[in-house]
Amino acid sequence: MPTVLLLDVSLSMCRPVLQPDIAEPYQLRNLAVHGLNSLLDFINQHCKLEFCSLIIFSSSCEILSPFTRDLEVIKKALLNIDFYDKTCIETALASTKTSVLEEWGGSVPCQIILVADGSTGIGPNSLKQRLQDIGTKTKETEQRFPLPFPFPSKLHVVCLSNPKDSNLQASIPLYQKLIDINGGNGQVFIPEGNLNLKTVQQMFLKLAETYYRPFHGTLHCGNLNCNISLSPPPEACEKINDFDSRKVEMSTDILICGFLDINQASNPPALSRHLVLPIPPQSSKEDGKAVMMKQDIDASDDDTVVGNDEGKQPSFCVLLHGSLKVEGMVALCHLGGDWYGMLYSWADSKKKSNLMLSTFEPGLEVVPWLGKFTQIGPASLLTELSKSTTENSFPIKLAEKRSYAQNCVVWIRQMALQADIQKILRHARKLPDKTQNFYKELNKLRRGALAFGFYELLDGMAIILERECTLLPGSAHPDAALQLTHAASALRSQVYRDYNSSIMPLCTKFSSGD
Repeated sequence: MPTVLLLDVSLSMCRPVLQPDIAEPYQLRNLAVHGLNSLLDFINQHCKLEFCSLIIFSSSCEILSPFTRDLEVIKKALLNIDFYDKTCIETALASTKTSVLEEWGGSVPCQIILVADGSTGIGPNSLKQRLQDIGTKTKETEQRFPLPFPFPSKLHVVCLSNPKDSNLQASIPLYQKLIDINGGNGQVFIPEGNLNLKTVQQMFLKLAETYYRPFHGTLHCGNLNCNISLSPPPEACEKINDFDSRKVEMSTDILICGFLDINQASNPPALSRHLVLPIPPQSSKEDGKAVMMKQDIDASDDDTVVGNDEGKQPSFCVLLHGSLKVEGMVALCHLGGDWYGMLYSWADSKKKSNLMLSTFEPGLEVVPWLGKFTQIGPASLLTELSKSTTENSFPIKLAEKRSYAQNCVVWIRQMALQADIQKILRHARKLPDKTQNFYKELNKLRRGALAFGFYELLDGMAIILERECTLLPGSAHPDAALQLTHAASALRSQVYRDYNSSIMPLCTKFSSGD
């Protein structure tokens, strides 16, 4: 789960923090750097696969470090920070949105940690004013507020201010409203006691303990077992029933129920994917307690050092990975309660492969062609008749062979939608020679918009076609303007909001040859 660190570099972060036992006072920026270093040390020690990015903001934003696993780069960047004018949190959130979408797309969960001094800005761009504009829906909100983020995310706000400060007390509800707008996932952190190096470090470590705790568990297969860690750590899944909902948590004991051929498993829908890593017994005895939660992160690392002969120790996890890869099989495993998943070998390159865990939706019949998980048994118990029937119909196969040449609409990325619109415009500029191609692509776009409920696209496409009509050169064929006007009005018509209907070319005296 990538992490974005948002650091306020407005002038208010240069305010001194008086401490009775230190002659020269610290500034808020010094406390921020100290706290972020503590967090980065925790992540580097316990979440080595975590990607982090550093963005500083005032009235504008700057990406000091793009996403990287080398956290030392971010630490060095923290030592060379310039400070600017006033705070504008909306700018920081907008920059975060753009950065995450460009790097990870809209499906990867992300954590955003906003570090500020409790100030929410002043003037029309202050957080208070912007939230009021959103509530009243005035003209000032025409520029879309960056929240909620278009990707799964958790938003945390870390406040470098004394808990009794009146400005902080006024800002906390605004910070909480930001988190609520983004879906409610996240938390506001404030120091426990007077603001100093110790309380700031404890505050950042509390965040790390809550949201970056590594998952340590045990993988069981008969009388064989292995201590493992999952990256990213699995989160509790909310199972919604007809009349209630409940959270299902992954057990620390993952039980392998049996093995299936890859063809039988096919490609089941997955809730999340995790990298499975074996850990030696020395570092897993305390499970989650082995992390140094309440201690200084700069203390001795003796408790977490793994022996040099780690690679020589036998590991069931390594044996399982090699067997699944060679045999072309997957392992069905029980994650706790009525939650199941699948272990398999996945290769991210030609030379390197990893053992992965995909979790299904909670339930016993979430993979239709496998049936009820509790009723799956060994193949040796099947009768001859059952074996022949199973071999022919397991898993369920499609009636016809699918082709990549099918006329389907995929708008996962913005560029795909732009490409479809540009294709329509290319045909529009060659009317009437490309009339059939023009209406074919236009109907394809229209059906895609109707399927996704993207009705604004139809109105926008109508405006684009009307504009193209006004830009036609004097030498253009008269039928071009008529077809564009007809297509624009049809896109706005309720008649063509039916998915099964099609916009047909307009019959004119030019097209009929009269």
